[in-house]
Amino acid sequence: MFDNICQVAIFILGAGAIILVAKKNKWGFVVGLLSQPFWYITAYVNEQWGVFFVSFVYTATWIFGIYEWFFKDKNKKVEK
Repeated sequence: MFDNICQVAIFILGAGAIILVAKKNKWGFVVGLLSQPFWYITAYVNEQWGVFFVSFVYTATWIFGIYEWFFKDKNKKVEK
């Protein structure tokens, strides 16, 4: 049952993140990051080690996107 919940969360949050990022909406990165725990859990439970380890790359990418869209411009304004 819990695995099914994770699969639904991956579908909703993953698809939502991609759509938002494609529309240049910065909240897509937050939604993508929220999906990551479900990826880790599902990959671990099902022993999908490739998916498990690539999830670290995705997590870092979502965090980088959050930095770029939420914080980077603010840092440039402060420097001026």
